[in-house]
Amino acid sequence: MKEKILNVLRTLKPANFLFLTLAGIINAFGVIVFLAPVKLYDSGISGTSMLISQVTPEWCSLSLILILLNIPIFILGLKKQGAAFTIYSIYVVCIYSLAAWIITDVLPVDVSIVSPLAGSDLFLCAIFGGIISGCGSGMAVRFGGAIDGIDIIGVMFAKKLGLSLGTFVMIYNVILYIVCGFVINSWILPLYSIVTYAAALKTVDFFVEGFDRSKAAFIITSKPTEVCRALSETFENGITTIKAHGYYSNSDKTMIYFVVNRFQIGKMKNTVHDIDPKAYISISEVADIFSANNS
Repeated sequence: MKEKILNVLRTLKPANFLFLTLAGIINAFGVIVFLAPVKLYDSGISGTSMLISQVTPEWCSLSLILILLNIPIFILGLKKQGAAFTIYSIYVVCIYSLAAWIITDVLPVDVSIVSPLAGSDLFLCAIFGGIISGCGSGMAVRFGGAIDGIDIIGVMFAKKLGLSLGTFVMIYNVILYIVCGFVINSWILPLYSIVTYAAALKTVDFFVEGFDRSKAAFIITSKPTEVCRALSETFENGITTIKAHGYYSNSDKTMIYFVVNRFQIGKMKNTVHDIDPKAYISISEVADIFSANNS
């Protein structure tokens, strides 16, 4: 048991805790400064906590509810997600809660009525609250943890319900916003909260998958040697070739796998088609690229 704990501790990185601290603070800033003052709702467990804090006594603060809801969820997900993820997640949730408490109860900032930066403008609060909280959530995921336990619930129950993780989370949030509408007897704030959710979701994708995604080109050609030589000389990138067989033509082909950035796509297509006008090119996005050799 002791050895197992030591092995877990060895996997934890001090740099990750530093970035997770920043992630928790950023997320709290987005939620407390932009969303909570005008009663807009975040998504997932964070949004649920915001709703509960509005209908419970004052002592039941958002910071307390975040901890009470999120930490048990991460502990329940320990077996599926691993100890390092659970420790990182509990840490960043605690930082998020602490930062939220400091902003509301310690700093000389009034966030009880309107946003101190965007006033009562719901659209500005929805956009900037979503983007900023999304930055925090995305940074947390990027460095090994998670601020919101809704994904853990999804991992545990989505498959049993015959749903994908993304569909489960979306359904949860739709139900959350419908409940919010009935509780506050208004649909304006829940509808603006959907804007917040969309902005946050896109921002999380940027952080997790990269701001400038590369493009993967699959090129099927009957002139692989000439095409590979031209691509290598033009772009100086690595190239992978895969033997293929055309079903319709019943002839041997070569599939070339080649990664470029979005600005190089046009030049790449022209280079290939100058050599083989009949070459088939399929392009898809690449979220991340890992290489053992960074030279």
